[in-house]
Amino acid sequence: MNQRAPAKIQAKLLRRLLRRASNTEWGQRFEFARIARESDVVKAYQARVPIHTYDDIQPFVEQVRAGTEDLFWPGGIKHFAVSSGTASKGKVIPLSKDMLQLNRSFAVTLTLQYLMRSRSIKTLLGKHLTLPGTIEGDPNFPSTLIGEVSGLQTLFAPGVFRLFLQALPSSIAFAPDWDTKLRSVVDQTMNQDIRLVAMAPTWALVVFGLLIERYNEVNGTSVRTVGEVWPKLQLYISGGVALSSYRSILEEQIGLPNIDFLEVYGASEGFFSYQTDLSDPAMHLHLNNGVFYEFVPLDELTSENPRRLTIEHVKTGVRYAPILTTCSGLWSYVLGDVIRFTNTSPHKIVVAGRTSEMIDKYGEAVFGEDAREAINRTCDVTGSLVREYHVSAIPPNGTQTPTHEWLLEFSRIPHDCEEFIRSLDFALCDINRHYQIRREAKAFRPPEIVLVPGGTFNAWLKTSRGQIRSQTKVPRMSDQRNIADGILAHAGQDARRICVDEFM
Repeated sequence: MNQRAPAKIQAKLLRRLLRRASNTEWGQRFEFARIARESDVVKAYQARVPIHTYDDIQPFVEQVRAGTEDLFWPGGIKHFAVSSGTASKGKVIPLSKDMLQLNRSFAVTLTLQYLMRSRSIKTLLGKHLTLPGTIEGDPNFPSTLIGEVSGLQTLFAPGVFRLFLQALPSSIAFAPDWDTKLRSVVDQTMNQDIRLVAMAPTWALVVFGLLIERYNEVNGTSVRTVGEVWPKLQLYISGGVALSSYRSILEEQIGLPNIDFLEVYGASEGFFSYQTDLSDPAMHLHLNNGVFYEFVPLDELTSENPRRLTIEHVKTGVRYAPILTTCSGLWSYVLGDVIRFTNTSPHKIVVAGRTSEMIDKYGEAVFGEDAREAINRTCDVTGSLVREYHVSAIPPNGTQTPTHEWLLEFSRIPHDCEEFIRSLDFALCDINRHYQIRREAKAFRPPEIVLVPGGTFNAWLKTSRGQIRSQTKVPRMSDQRNIADGILAHAGQDARRICVDEFM
């Protein structure tokens, strides 16, 4: 691909979006028609249209939900996605039919590309199990549908999928009660020929555990893996949270040596990238899926005049906050994620976390990506498997320096928990120079770990989130104590805190 092609594709897309929305209220306010005529459309756009947060657009979203047309996208919008609320109290994101149809094409494209790479049509010879979120008519805004993007997208799934491949009937797929839904999913599918599973790893672990338990209960058997129930399972598609945190556990739970794992990166706002090489965890950024991208270096996001880089000017290894302009009427909108480019020809990314996933109370500047990598390395060294975790700060107390508290729910507990702490600390020092400097200066104590019983994180989710959804997940990091204290309250006396003496 010509080096200029990605930039040209994105500029052409931006011009098209501006022309489509030029007669809307926002289009007239920001002079979209004039911007679209400029030779350097990107420069003109960035000079005229500021970066917007969700708080900036929320009043306009409410107007569109109430039926206002031609506000920030032509016509009306009838579909609204509810975000997981991991980095906020939850957001309602407009989804135009244009975007829903583009997302459908995105899903078809990644499936076809996988089939061509694998040179096999086996996944099309059985059933596909997806776990869509609940959707419902919004009683406050008649004629609109609201729910998770996975559920809304299921409504726009290709007819061939709904008729021949979908494993679940709509009555189960959209069941409102989450626990009942999961049990029904297992009962419906345990005797089917499941070839493909697509769902967030957090919920796959739960579904797979229930599947094995229920299969043994019904058949009087003692199977230990998903592969014994679904022996022809070929492909697992992951999204919602980083696959790297769960892959080892999933491989062990599935128990099939030749299953493929494919990671997809999407959000309520759109679908952005997917793996094109199963041996490379980085995902190819889709540049023509209704989203014009800007990338702000993470350390500039809160500055007065951050640099708004386009696809042409990004560099590998730098953490960026993506800023989106979409065919649903989001204009230079802060997504809230953090990404890194691993390659710029073609453009490949990894998700480094959320903008809120960072602890920097004492100059340590530990990001969500750092924590995830440290956990993975430590598990490899100690032969353990972490199912869920949350990291919080412990402030200084008297003569004690600050540290981090790691709440850990293990699938396989290490034989030596103190060795786990030492390995975790070593990994963090190797990954993060800021953390290393503070440890070497003894301005920071070794991490403390707290072992919590299985099911603790899920119990906290049910209590704290009210309604569990397919996108509901545990925040991985917080410099505040409210999440950690809530999880510890659920663990109660069964929590086991382990510390080590200073060793650096």
